[in-house]
Amino acid sequence: MELLLIVLLGLLYAAGVYMILRRSMVKLLLGIMLLGSGTNILIFLLGGITKGKPPVIDENAKLFQDAFADPIPQALILTAIVISFGLTAFAIVLLKRVYALVNSDDLDDLNTPEEEDI
Repeated sequence: MELLLIVLLGLLYAAGVYMILRRSMVKLLLGIMLLGSGTNILIFLLGGITKGKPPVIDENAKLFQDAFADPIPQALILTAIVISFGLTAFAIVLLKRVYALVNSDDLDDLNTPEEEDI
């Protein structure tokens, strides 16, 4: 299972970097989203995959006798998902506004002045 997640992590990072290097603003946003998903899987892998009980421990237990999952990576991933959703929503609105002003999806068109401006 961990090997499959490691391969998936490498694919997400490779696809994310490839998409970021493209000239389209939409592909840039998709690349950032892929890198964020890869980072979430990386945090999940670093926390360790525990085949045991959920991270709810009885308050009367004095010793841990079973393997329990670590709740910290899970909480970090949930927080990262919520933050990336907000960032993605903001970036989509921003890209839509830039496209309405520039009439192009190319990042190079943002820096080059038009003939009327010269």
